[in-house]
Amino acid sequence: MLDNFVKIVEVGPRDGLQNEAIAIATDVKIELVNQLASTGLSHIEVSSFVNPKRIPQLGDASEVFNGIERIDGVTYSALVPNERGMLAALEHSVNEVAVFTAVSNTFCEKNINCTIEASLQRFIPVIKLAEQNNIPVRAYLSCVLGCPYEGFIKPEISAWVAGRLFEMGCYQISLGDTIGVGSPRQANKLIEATRKTVPIRNIAVHFHDTRGQALANISQCVNQGIRIVDASITGLGGCPYAEGATGNVATEDVVYLLHGMGYETGIDLNQLINTGQTISKTINRISHSQVSCAGVPNEYASYPFTQ
Repeated sequence: MLDNFVKIVEVGPRDGLQNEAIAIATDVKIELVNQLASTGLSHIEVSSFVNPKRIPQLGDASEVFNGIERIDGVTYSALVPNERGMLAALEHSVNEVAVFTAVSNTFCEKNINCTIEASLQRFIPVIKLAEQNNIPVRAYLSCVLGCPYEGFIKPEISAWVAGRLFEMGCYQISLGDTIGVGSPRQANKLIEATRKTVPIRNIAVHFHDTRGQALANISQCVNQGIRIVDASITGLGGCPYAEGATGNVATEDVVYLLHGMGYETGIDLNQLINTGQTISKTINRISHSQVSCAGVPNEYASYPFTQ
């Protein structure tokens, strides 16, 4: 990977749309993925093979994967919660899969109904199946800078869990500030700690913009050597199990930032902006409801997120 090239992992079709309160038609999702692929993005997380009772918005993952037009050189990935999800991913020729856990036991139990350690054990058959089929496994690590239930998270804890995931066979670890409470100083400490357990080239960052710090955090991490950044078209999304967490950082803003810093992304910014406008107009046409909750709930104020 060239030192001046930053890869964007587009998570809008999955992490973005999963937080929409209204049902998004399958053909809209297919068109979104196709438009994103035409912008120069090289990695698009299309959907998740998760129980539709948990996240109904993603219940049409099979139909979406069957309907998209694949472009050579673009990775079309899916989130899988367990072995059953992995088997479904194999049936749909997914290029890459992702698993997810958290550094907070409380968040993990409320999100996926198990402890951190139990979640890691669930990944063993997933990783084994992926290895047998030559499919890379990415890992999302949530709440790396703060948890809505446990408050501030020490960077050493996040680094330790990230190291466990890497040792298990996850080739890339995406560090997620799930509720968007981190600052550049915290982000810097997080990368310093995590690069001791995971090679810097295998670390990605995933920031939410609850307090307007996402771009500043990304800039700090890129200066630290990070070359993989998650983003969501037009800032769609959040976490359905983290009340008050506003959307992901907008892909358009991240690309603009990186280009302004002198980095290459391979993405046509104007085309990306047009794609963002199209999906925004479509969603607004379906419903006048807002994408996500506004601001941070008052109960968050009692937690010390900075240290």
